[in-house]
Amino acid sequence: MPPASGARFLRTSDRWAMFSRRHPILFSFLVFAAIAGATVVGLATILAVSLRSADLEFGGTDKVGIIEIEGIILDSRPVLEDLKRFREDDAIRAVVLRIDSPGGVVGPSQEIYREVRRTGLEKVVIASMGAVAASGGYYVAAGARGIVANPGTITGSIGVIIEYTNFRSLLDKIGLTPVVIKSGEYKDLGSPLRPMSDQERAILQSFADQTRDQFVRAVAEGRQMEIEAVDRLADGRIFNGAQAEAEGLVDRLGNLNDAVQWAAELSGIEGEVETVYSRREKFSVLSLLTESLSEVVSRHLQESDLFAGYLYRP
Repeated sequence: MPPASGARFLRTSDRWAMFSRRHPILFSFLVFAAIAGATVVGLATILAVSLRSADLEFGGTDKVGIIEIEGIILDSRPVLEDLKRFREDDAIRAVVLRIDSPGGVVGPSQEIYREVRRTGLEKVVIASMGAVAASGGYYVAAGARGIVANPGTITGSIGVIIEYTNFRSLLDKIGLTPVVIKSGEYKDLGSPLRPMSDQERAILQSFADQTRDQFVRAVAEGRQMEIEAVDRLADGRIFNGAQAEAEGLVDRLGNLNDAVQWAAELSGIEGEVETVYSRREKFSVLSLLTESLSEVVSRHLQESDLFAGYLYRP
């Protein structure tokens, strides 16, 4: 006859008791791991439920979607996804880009600009400038149908910057000799390990000039300005919002609410305007742990290695 469940339970509990006496440290670790695991699962469940509720599709119609672009522009993918989602959502009649950015890497800035232009073919897109919307931040805004800035917003800085730190003198002082094997003369162009040659400087200058011209053409296209007019302003200088309006780089002075109201009017929304923000990113313990590290790495790359960007650096 098979033993009763109670007997099985007693034998199992006895085995655990014996195991705990023979291996107290391992037993304590297993108990701690089980408690920690249960805690993590519980927190993850709570977060998943809350984030899921925040990520439900928008109900109703005639809403203005707000997409925030903050900090240095290094990765365009989140903004591209938000623009595509708002563009395809029938509940969203207009989009406002809330920009608080000094710009960033050339490629991502151009990608966002292109997606803003694509979205503008289907829905009204208005840019709202916060404290700073300069260089790549302005590049992105120029793709919108209209731009609203505060009188004191820092904007403009139309141009390209290439910079890096040369460590050769430091290496000489500490007695280190770098060894580089390359397949072509310019493969290590902009190397921080040796002085820059005149030919290399000319190559980088040509690159900067051509990339700056791309910026000028994009602003002229987005703002419907003459290239010559934009070219005159594209010497890297900054403007406050009032100066930018006088130069035709900004349409109106106002805050985020003014931008939302303008977007609603242009899209035909009547009455009180309801706004929705783009979805928050899914919670990730790994991203939470690595966020600070990635910021440090990004800052190091920009300060130490060759870096070309649509970036305002005061």
